[in-house]
Amino acid sequence: MAQLNIVLIQPEIPQNTGNISRTCAATGARLHLVGPMGFCIDDRQLKRAGLDYWNLLDITLYENTDEFFEKNRGPFFYFSTKAQNIYSEIVYPDGAYLVFGRETAGLPEDWIRDHPDESVRLPMLDDDAARSLNLSNTVAVGVYEVLRQWGFPALRTAGRLPR
Repeated sequence: MAQLNIVLIQPEIPQNTGNISRTCAATGARLHLVGPMGFCIDDRQLKRAGLDYWNLLDITLYENTDEFFEKNRGPFFYFSTKAQNIYSEIVYPDGAYLVFGRETAGLPEDWIRDHPDESVRLPMLDDDAARSLNLSNTVAVGVYEVLRQWGFPALRTAGRLPR
């Protein structure tokens, strides 16, 4: 089965991480949380946002970005409002890592400069007042674009109505 990896670099808001955890659990994506984080992993708001999906979640914790990059080889795709490429115009290979930054600061700008071909953005209104989308929404859009490209492997694609 194809493997998708979601990476949160220094997440700050437990509810966002909880929502992202639920998206990962429901889609089979692996979640990588890179510290330092703005909350404890046992934060009740984090658990509440993830509801009863924790048993479906494949999650790995890292103390910092050095540890994460030492243990993972990519390919990495950096999501940023400062990127030039549109997320849906990239072909994502099996094993892709979608990397997202902190809610208040995003990813380090040098990562975007150093990896322009692997840096992507979601189009938004051409108005500086529209700074960014919510992190958990951005992750969901990225996850489902990759899964769409892959044909939604191992996902139920038809609903079931009760009799």
